[in-house]
Amino acid sequence: MADAQSCKCVDYDSDYCPAYHAAMAKKLVIKVTAGADAPERCSQAFTVAAVAVASGVEVSLWLTGESAWFALPGRAAEFELPHAAPLPDLIESVLAAGRLTLCTQCAARRDITESDVIKGVRIAGAQVFVQEAMADDAQALVY
Repeated sequence: MADAQSCKCVDYDSDYCPAYHAAMAKKLVIKVTAGADAPERCSQAFTVAAVAVASGVEVSLWLTGESAWFALPGRAAEFELPHAAPLPDLIESVLAAGRLTLCTQCAARRDITESDVIKGVRIAGAQVFVQEAMADDAQALVY
């Protein structure tokens, strides 16, 4: 990735580099498959999503498998991992400037409906995930 000091597209005295900013404008699609069953992997996914949102990256975080439970009010507060940011804070960050999606099949297997989830969480299926992940400007990560 180019940075303002190494890029040949602008004057070295400028802080703006179109190539650098174009690279940084990518969308990040994150699928988290782990919940309390694999707390470190779970926390990593939410942390990366929150840091990306704070960095100005467009983020779409998908809750699948055991992480589906975190779409319900109060469930994230039950999650504990030493030396990790509180999960409710990370979810709040993602909801404030990104998108949080609960997998349709995962919700159905847990009898979770749209009326059950935290405000701002949408329920969508694999076709939407594939569409987001395959966009030209997207990078997908799975935890």
